[in-house]
Amino acid sequence: MACYFRRSIASKLSRALGRSEDAFISALCAIPVSKKQQSPDFRLSVNTLLRNGILPTNGNLQAQTEALASQLKQDSVVEEIFAGRGVIHFRVSRNLLVQKVLEQLCQERHKFGVKSELFDGLKKGTTVVEFSSPNIAKKFHAGHLRSTIIGNFIANLKESLGNNVIRVNYLGDWGMQFGLLGAGFQLFGCQEKLKNNPLQHLFDVYVQVNKEAENNEVIGQAAREFFRQLEQQEHQAVLLWKQFREITVEEYQQVYKRLGVHFDIYSGESFHQQQAQEVVQQLQRQGLLKTTEKGTGVVDLSSAGDMSSYSTVLRSDGTSLYITRDLAAAIDRKERYNFDEMIYVTDKSQGIHFQQLFQILLAMGHSWAERCQHVPFGLVQGMKTRLGEVVFLEDVLDEARGRMLRNMSQSKTTKEMVYPEDTAEKVGISALIVQDFKGPLGSDYKFDWDRILQAQGDTGVFLQYTHARLCSYDEVLYQSVQDLQPKHLVNFLMTLRLRLFSGVCTVLANGMKILGITPVKKM
Repeated sequence: MACYFRRSIASKLSRALGRSEDAFISALCAIPVSKKQQSPDFRLSVNTLLRNGILPTNGNLQAQTEALASQLKQDSVVEEIFAGRGVIHFRVSRNLLVQKVLEQLCQERHKFGVKSELFDGLKKGTTVVEFSSPNIAKKFHAGHLRSTIIGNFIANLKESLGNNVIRVNYLGDWGMQFGLLGAGFQLFGCQEKLKNNPLQHLFDVYVQVNKEAENNEVIGQAAREFFRQLEQQEHQAVLLWKQFREITVEEYQQVYKRLGVHFDIYSGESFHQQQAQEVVQQLQRQGLLKTTEKGTGVVDLSSAGDMSSYSTVLRSDGTSLYITRDLAAAIDRKERYNFDEMIYVTDKSQGIHFQQLFQILLAMGHSWAERCQHVPFGLVQGMKTRLGEVVFLEDVLDEARGRMLRNMSQSKTTKEMVYPEDTAEKVGISALIVQDFKGPLGSDYKFDWDRILQAQGDTGVFLQYTHARLCSYDEVLYQSVQDLQPKHLVNFLMTLRLRLFSGVCTVLANGMKILGITPVKKM
């Protein structure tokens, strides 16, 4: 508080005398005062100003002292002033000083946070973020948790800085695996089971058909045929595939709702199957498409043009590949959204894929590919529930909520809540997110429930605990008013602390929201 006042007085004197503000700061200080006094005591050394050449040495010292005292008297905060020879003592009004400090904080607030001058040169525009992107016809695998929460953080961060963010969930809804699933459902599927427990039934069918296909080439041939029918848009195959997709998206949305994640667009590889063929034709027209002895279509990525490095974009039977559809999707997004940057969030095993994707786009003449970025992340090791190895994300979320609910019920500081399960869910998810974000994204880390749910240390639980206690600080202040007699001091502390804690609480809550955490106010 004294620092704010010193700078305010120094600024006023420097403007009045046309001299450096720092020189006045060095001459102005707060000094210890008697315990009986109720306000800070400041001293301005005129001698220091003379030694530093701020005031002319040939002037009358007393006159110069009185002139500066006159300048200080104009400040509304100054309550009493004593001008001696070469030194000015003055006392300030505590209440007015607090008010002035708070006003100055409000005026300077725009200089901090996302409106800081650090971001003045940061170009704002449209950012496309592709994240999560699970495969349809399968329950949400726990392995997709990292992509989901990291992508959500990046989208929140870009949005908080003023970018127009487009959140894309690029579903894995095409490819030979759907040929296998389609063939498997025709052999082992049941519409009744699909209706009652859709993703579990599709998962069971997929496991069974994979097992059968290992020793039965007929099933492999049936899978290739089903995918060919999909590529050719044959009615029955497409109808079955659409059913799988709609069921999956509906269930995924329930998981995203629990995580507090939303998407602007649910896209997928299937959206770009026709465009993928157009990309192949364009590559051919540009002389970039080569055909190998096996009949596959490739793009030479070697610097010497000797095929020492290449990317396969077409199977020998003419069907598209994952990278072909990614090329089509990237071109389509640029045409639709005219983005300034595009960010892909996937595990680090796909690093080469994105490197090749950006290289091919550049070779095709798309200079905007330089503004595309892959954000890779490592693997989570040892994620288990009480029932054993984790397969599905819902199991992880249920486990986090259950463990947190037990911890809350055993804690003496837990407050009564109308919906304790809801709080336990939010805090449990916070714990998962903070554990994931504590280290470099590219690193693998070992999952440990006990460490994640600790109430102390750098954990999500402690972060939520801090926010909840800040939200309830008014109760502490109210109790102070009941117990303490020096009312002026209490009122001062109430005014100052409420503002400070309100500010801290707001920053904490905003930061948590960018991370993808929903702050709780009571726990």
